Amino acid sequence: MLQKKIADKSAVIGIIGLGYVGLPLVQRFAHEGFKVIGLDIDEKKVVQLKEGQSYIAHIPAAEIQTALKKGFTPSTDFRLIAEADAIIICVPTPLDKNRVPDLSYISNTMTQISDYLRKDQILSLESTTYPGTTEDLIVPRIKQKGFQIGEDFFVIYSPEREDPGNAKFSTKTIPKVCGGWTENCLKHGVQLYGAVVDKVVPVSSTKTAEMVKLLENIHRAVNIGLVNEMKIVADKMGIDIHEVIAAASTKPFGFTAYYPGPGWGGHCIPIDPFYLTWKAREYHVNTRFIELAGEVNTDMPTWVINKISEAYNERGLALKNLKFLMLGVAYKKNVDDMRESPAIELLMGLQAKGAKVDYSDPYIPIFRPMRKIKLDLQSIPITVENLLKYDGVIVATDHDDFDYDLIIKHSKLVIDTRGRYKHKASNLVKA
Repeated sequence: MLQKKIADKSAVIGIIGLGYVGLPLVQRFAHEGFKVIGLDIDEKKVVQLKEGQSYIAHIPAAEIQTALKKGFTPSTDFRLIAEADAIIICVPTPLDKNRVPDLSYISNTMTQISDYLRKDQILSLESTTYPGTTEDLIVPRIKQKGFQIGEDFFVIYSPEREDPGNAKFSTKTIPKVCGGWTENCLKHGVQLYGAVVDKVVPVSSTKTAEMVKLLENIHRAVNIGLVNEMKIVADKMGIDIHEVIAAASTKPFGFTAYYPGPGWGGHCIPIDPFYLTWKAREYHVNTRFIELAGEVNTDMPTWVINKISEAYNERGLALKNLKFLMLGVAYKKNVDDMRESPAIELLMGLQAKGAKVDYSDPYIPIFRPMRKIKLDLQSIPITVENLLKYDGVIVATDHDDFDYDLIIKHSKLVIDTRGRYKHKASNLVKA
């Protein structure tokens, strides 16, 4: 029955968590003709969606309005899960202050939906987590309901793969990894995602699928740590690391370009590797590469601040009471996501040194409150008059929208942490 519903697109899709992962899935399933119920605990998000508005920069309001016309129902009422044939969980999985995985969002979600689960449903977890989470948190809850997993209820793990701001790839074109609790679960999962994405990559188990996601992000974390360390070494030697990377990239094999910055950021790279580090301890394994990469990347904002301090010391100035304009507070260019942004670390670090810091970010007009940080700031427009007010301008996030020629021409000093400027200038410091 479930497979038939998926095949003829009469299946109702319930997506829990309407953020950077869940909302693109809403778009995708709605576009393909499925009725979608979107659930979130954030009433403000639900209200905005009901009004046809988008709160994510790369998802136009027109896409939300189209989804609504096709039957998309945003809600905070988790009883609607009873109407869903497929349930996809896309909730956050942060770390606590001790880098211990916080799975409370998954656990709380399962508690909220438990009473409304029924036979002939498929449940997919997409939240990034350690291998064994589906087995530990999802499967026992389903068995408690008396369902036979693989026969009258189906459990899969399919890690999210989103790259906000990258126009080359979309939810439809990015291959979807899928692991099932049983072979029959996998068959249902492949069919579900195969209805909306170009390619599904089946793997042998939910544990394997969970590990796939961690390897992908650990690969990035370690290589970002490597190139950030190389930047420090190159800087000491008076070498431009970006010139080195550009030349190395001409090798047609055996080299993949990674680019340094003021640190790592986003909801994945600074978080996900430590899920494996934490779980590996259970098996008495010390994940040295991961922890070293974490150490290097976490220290980068401090290194950048020291470079800024040195630049002003050479000019007979101390950081205290200097005024800076931070270009970009998002974690990477052309997105509106501030989570774990190294730009925030730079801003807070400079403030701690006594500097005054404003910011300019076309994607974030008002500094949104974060879990640990609340600042009364709003984006400053880039004008000649405004640039001249500041002792320095810091390229922290190199959005394409910035007029870099105007900035270098009218700023007293530009500190470039992203390698945006390829030339040398008397008012340019590469950090």
